[in-house]
This record gives sequence, structure tokens and C-alpha cells, in this order.
Amino acid sequence: MQSSPPPPAPSAHIGKLLREWRGMRRLSQLDLALEANVSARHLSYVETGKSQPSRDMVTRLADVLDMPLRERNALLIAAGYAPTYRETSLDTETMAPVRRALEFILEHQNPYPAFVMNRYWDVQMTNSALLSIFRVLKDGGPKHSNILRQVFDPDDMRPLVANWEEVAGDLIRHLHDEIAASPSDARLRELLDEVLSYPDVPAGWRAREPSMSPLPLLTTIFRAGDLELHFFSTLTTFGTTRDVTLDELRIESMFPVDDTTASRCRAIAANARKATN
Repeated sequence: MQSSPPPPAPSAHIGKLLREWRGMRRLSQLDLALEANVSARHLSYVETGKSQPSRDMVTRLADVLDMPLRERNALLIAAGYAPTYRETSLDTETMAPVRRALEFILEHQNPYPAFVMNRYWDVQMTNSALLSIFRVLKDGGPKHSNILRQVFDPDDMRPLVANWEEVAGDLIRHLHDEIAASPSDARLRELLDEVLSYPDVPAGWRAREPSMSPLPLLTTIFRAGDLELHFFSTLTTFGTTRDVTLDELRIESMFPVDDTTASRCRAIAANARKATN
């Protein structure tokens, strides 16, 4: 008879995670202990691996550190506990109401582009406007289904982004911030290494510049032949949730900066409808 796998063992790794998070939030050990209502001595022992925190203590520490759900699960596992928050695939029956809500938001954004992406910038859903506009800009549409790869790969959408250095630089700042906010996520670091390996990426982008925060409003300019489109974007996220997938979903809606872009978007949408009738 096959035995069940042993429960996760307590590890000093939780101490490393806590120190990383304290550093990112600029909290001293005493500050964190006071805000979480735990003994400073006990917290010190947890960080050095001499003591195992209770599940309740881990939860309180995560609350004070304002950790995303994925990172809360990682902290619980490092402390020897089962994760609290589930991660449900967007294509499951459980997520059907969420998909309907997302479809409604995307459809409402037409004739202007909108899409849903996860924490790794993988596109999960799009509206018809985005597909139509990207096909007009690039024959066959984007090569990648990942926004960062689309922007950084010279064989994808990169040559069509007229203000590429501004747009790509802003994305890199966001990616550095995501990595700082999720220090245990190796996949984010791998994604950063990948996009930095594309040709002609400024060497200075390899290091995070804390003083250089992402721009409050960024205009993306697409240019293909005589066609030029100017957009700014807004990001929408779900409110309080107990599912990792929902916690990490972002809806990007692109709005025309000027009347010319708005008119051209409407024309592209009309032509796409005619082509399908």
C-alpha cells in the first residue's frame, strides 16, 4: 500500500521570506512585530529558524505585509502549513460567472481594444476590437500571446510601437516592481531575463531603479504605414477575493487619445463586421 506524502515540514525559509518582505515594505523587525501584535523576540526566532510560527501568526504577518494571495500561500508552505487560497483555472465551470463578467467588460469596450492578462502578462481573453486592430497593424496578428514578448520581440509588435523605448521602459519598471513584490516567484525573474535578452534592450534596464516609478499615464503609439493610432490604458482588477487566479487577473482597456484614433478604430471595426457578413 502506497503511503501518503508527508506534510510540508517547517523550514527556516520562512525567515528569509519575512526578511525580504520586511525590507520591501521598509519595516524593522520591531515595527512588524508591533503591527502584527506578536512578540519581537518570537519574530526574531522565526526569522532565524529557531521557532515555528503558528498559522494564525503567519496570517497576521501576511496581513501587515499586505502580501498577494500567491505569496501568502508560499509563506504558509514555508512555515509547514497547507496553503489557504486555491488557484482555479479560468476555463473551469466554477469560473463561468467570472468569464461572463469579463466578456461583458471586453464587449463594452468595443470598438476600442481591451484584453485580460495574468500576472505573467499572458493574454487570457481579448475583445474583437483588439484582434481586428492588431491584424490591420500586423498581417496575421501578434506572434506571441504574452504582452512583454509582443513588445520586446523585434519579430512581433515591437517595430509597430513608435514610442517603443518609452513603452518598453515603463513595462520593465512594472516587471521589476512585480518581482520586488513577489520575491519567491522564480517565473517572474525568468521572464525578466528573457525580455532583457532581446536585441538592443538598454543595459540600464537590468537593475531596478526605485526612484523611477511607472508613469501615471502612458500613451502607446502604433504606426504601420500611413496608419497611426494613439492609446492610453486603464487597468482594472477584482476586489477582495480568495482565489489566486482572480487576485492576479488584470483587465487592460485602451482608449483613443484623439478623435482621429477614435474614428479609425470605428472604421476598422466596421470593416471587420463587413468581412464576416
